[in-house]
Amino acid sequence: MSSWLIRGGRIIDPSQKWDSEGDLLIENGKISAIDKPGKIPASKAEKTFDAKGAWILPGLIDVHVHLREPGLEYKETIQTGTRAAIAGGFTSVACMANTSPVNDTPYITALIRDKAKATASCRVFPIGAVSKGLQGQELAEIGGMVAEGAVAISDDGMPVMNSYLMRKAMDYAKTFGVAVISHAEDANLVGQGAMNESALSNELGLRGNPAAAEEIMVAREIALCRLTKTPIHIAHISTMVALQHVMRAKEDGLPVTAEVSPHHLTLTEEAVRGYDTNYKMAPPLRQERDVEALKKALAEGYVDVIATDHAPHGITDKAVEFDQAINGIIGLQTAVPLSLKLVHDGVVSRTRWLESLTTGPAKLLNLPYGTLKVGAPADITVLDPNHEWTFTADQVLSKSANSPFLGWKLKGSTVATWVGGRLAYQGGEVLHI
Repeated sequence: MSSWLIRGGRIIDPSQKWDSEGDLLIENGKISAIDKPGKIPASKAEKTFDAKGAWILPGLIDVHVHLREPGLEYKETIQTGTRAAIAGGFTSVACMANTSPVNDTPYITALIRDKAKATASCRVFPIGAVSKGLQGQELAEIGGMVAEGAVAISDDGMPVMNSYLMRKAMDYAKTFGVAVISHAEDANLVGQGAMNESALSNELGLRGNPAAAEEIMVAREIALCRLTKTPIHIAHISTMVALQHVMRAKEDGLPVTAEVSPHHLTLTEEAVRGYDTNYKMAPPLRQERDVEALKKALAEGYVDVIATDHAPHGITDKAVEFDQAINGIIGLQTAVPLSLKLVHDGVVSRTRWLESLTTGPAKLLNLPYGTLKVGAPADITVLDPNHEWTFTADQVLSKSANSPFLGWKLKGSTVATWVGGRLAYQGGEVLHI
């Protein structure tokens, strides 16, 4: 393994309150020194990387991706999904349980872990199911999955409608020291809703998914958190009122966290007017007031994490009528520029933005990453915050291309990523690690 001196860039690390020009030395897969420019002799390293004009950041962490393997490899594989991840600046990803078969047993958790060890370009952390088969009827083998490496439990994609089952899952999760991640929608209220319920859904002739479906379930999860004192994480929060529930819970000292997806920070329900199924997701795109509330909550720290909810789908899943299409979009390669726009626009501070992609995710999943502290594993992202580029189909590294952002002009791109001290991505090329 080569030693590296990354020099000439701006080192930003919220875990150490570090934000200044400097150089960073990697030795034996770990960060061995950080110092002012020119203070670390070039002779210390076998290789030098010039990061002039770029930011040197802790490797980004995505707590919410769908890698589809095992069973749905026509959409994505661990190999293709993690290639997209490192190109997007992510050195660690946590994959949801809605595979086929579902990750609801220690055997499947171990299979995902072993497959990742053999083919992944970045670190992969499985998230186990709450219930067997995501059916919401019987608890999955939570303890066994955690023993095999599951870092949280979630039925993401399928709301857990049975409150007693969710309560028991939270009891078990507390025992095993992992968080519960909630897909907070009332399935009965969602029904066949295909977009946000509003005057626009009536105008477009599409069944609506009301904001109340999310707000009710967020309130329930907070009530169960108050009862069990188990950490509960609200995935892809999207409404102003749901945010208000989370804010009050945090003010009460409850272990409640929330994430927001870049698409919910960027798009409103107006995007659905063209009936493009790449704008169909769960929860749906909401109204302008919700988007503004999400931005404000992120800036103020009430939203802890930015997560992509990377959800690849094949052509046949999306090339149908809008109300028949499967929910979800890919997001690993566009998350940084879409969310970084909030920094460029002065809406969110640079530190708060980076916390939501490093220390926030690491704390949620109890990971020893998201930091540039000396002695920490050398997971590092070098980012050019000002590089302007257009996202095109030939740049997509995911196996699927269901993105509403194809053709968009973006600002901010990954220059290089190191995973455990090995250079994994540089200048648009995924390297063997």
